[in-house]
Amino acid sequence: MKGMKFSVVALCATMLLSGCDLTNKQKGALIGTAAGGAAGTGLGAGIGALIGGKKGAKLGSMIGAGVGVAAGATAGTLIGKKMDKAKAAAAALAQAETYTDANGLEGVKVTFDNGILFQTGKATLTTSAQNTLRKFAQNVLNVYNDVDVNVYGFASSDGSDATNLTLSQSRAQAVTNYLISCGVNPSQIRMTTGYGETPEYLVYNANGTENMPASRRVELYMYASEAMIQAANAGTLK
Repeated sequence: MKGMKFSVVALCATMLLSGCDLTNKQKGALIGTAAGGAAGTGLGAGIGALIGGKKGAKLGSMIGAGVGVAAGATAGTLIGKKMDKAKAAAAALAQAETYTDANGLEGVKVTFDNGILFQTGKATLTTSAQNTLRKFAQNVLNVYNDVDVNVYGFASSDGSDATNLTLSQSRAQAVTNYLISCGVNPSQIRMTTGYGETPEYLVYNANGTENMPASRRVELYMYASEAMIQAANAGTLK
């Protein structure tokens, strides 16, 4: 039986990390199965860490603690189903796609038409961006208030590194502040930070030149909160 549990964990991790085209619901079931199959916090946290760093470790330990494969799979499925609903709501307003971090944990990346654009050197949201963010707050974050959000700001490569870092941080903060002004609970936004003109985050045209307007943007990343994980583990997540 011990060997079987390790086999289930290894199989689920392999499928997640192989790039298979799975929905959040399916991936959630795999995570839950892997963590639940561990039937204990230690191995559940281990596979969670493999899949998604600290967040994955928490997911693995909470779902995997003291439960069997069926219970873990059920909790993971509930999480995936809820994230799919949040993704669908976001997709009605903007491009929404499942993303996977370096460790294989899925979430929902939200990209608005041409990004949330700023004028060169400015951190003031355009009127169009404000309108879209208002609807996003009302129809997504205020509805799915057990989804956590990270807000990341970026700058184009024109200007100094120091200036662009400050600018990207100001842009991210402008979005966070606006969402909160639209009724989003401040505790729902877990991180607000800027990456400046970090090369790997710049956006390029097909010919290799930088698409500077697209580089000047803010991206929102949604993922299951601790409250969602606890509710799924209790079987009460709707």
